[in-house]
Amino acid sequence: MAKSQLIGAGVPPAKTTRLSSWRTHWGYYYEMTKPRVVMLLLLTALVGMCLATPGWVPADKLIAGLLGIGLLASAAAVLNHIVDHKIDSQMARTFNRPVVKGKVSIPQALVFSFVLAVVGYALLEIWVNRLTAFLTLASLVGYAVIYTMFLKRATPQNIVIGGLAGAAPPLLGWTAVTGEVHAHALLLVLIVFTWTPPHFWALAIHREKDYAKAKVPMLPVTHGIAFTKTCVLLYTILLCLVCLLPYLIGKAHLIYLLGSSVLNAGFLYYALKLKYAADEQTAMTTFKYSILHLMVLFVVLLVDHYVPLAL
Repeated sequence: MAKSQLIGAGVPPAKTTRLSSWRTHWGYYYEMTKPRVVMLLLLTALVGMCLATPGWVPADKLIAGLLGIGLLASAAAVLNHIVDHKIDSQMARTFNRPVVKGKVSIPQALVFSFVLAVVGYALLEIWVNRLTAFLTLASLVGYAVIYTMFLKRATPQNIVIGGLAGAAPPLLGWTAVTGEVHAHALLLVLIVFTWTPPHFWALAIHREKDYAKAKVPMLPVTHGIAFTKTCVLLYTILLCLVCLLPYLIGKAHLIYLLGSSVLNAGFLYYALKLKYAADEQTAMTTFKYSILHLMVLFVVLLVDHYVPLAL
């Protein structure tokens, strides 16, 4: 309802202003949780849950598991906003973030992150299992501390090494249902782990000047854009091979084989274009396609699990 409609409905202007202010204020906190990133992570966790059992995932494990993983992932995202606020202030993509602009103070953000982490961990510890709670907390530490505070500033291989934390959700979903680590779950982790470098380096190529200005040693800054394009292509080829493994070991079936092949062909097309025929928008287009690739790939895995067609 628009502000004028609220007033017309009998809501005093002062209350309308407070309502708008409240929504805006909490919108800053919501923004810090990086909801679109967290939703993609939760999709991979959901698929990990489903692939861990031949039937339906128990409702209690499903709800508590996704909530706990989501809250801890959100806590890590908020910590990223805090730790990176000086870098963010120098980059066009991030200069308007809430902590950078002072819309949320660092102490407020820290408290928010702490509350999210405690509630998320408690959900996993009490209603799921300790292994999942511990692994999810370890992922938070890996992303918010090891990657954001150290690796990001120390080496151009930061996203390769630190990508393991972001690749963990399928394993977390699996352990939430089974209470144990399995090789099939680690294969899902490997897919996301291999996907991460070409995904992020495409963005880094597009934002190379920003990273150089902020003195962040991303691969395009330290080794040049041409070298990074080669790495994107090589990792994309590796990703195509890794994505075949679920079918080759018998964990996936015909729907996955066909779907993943089409998706991988698309990624390879963009990687080749980025390397040999790029224009100003190719890097960002590749980055956007990579998100679609991972999202649809895991949806295809999910469909294939419940509709196991064979040749």
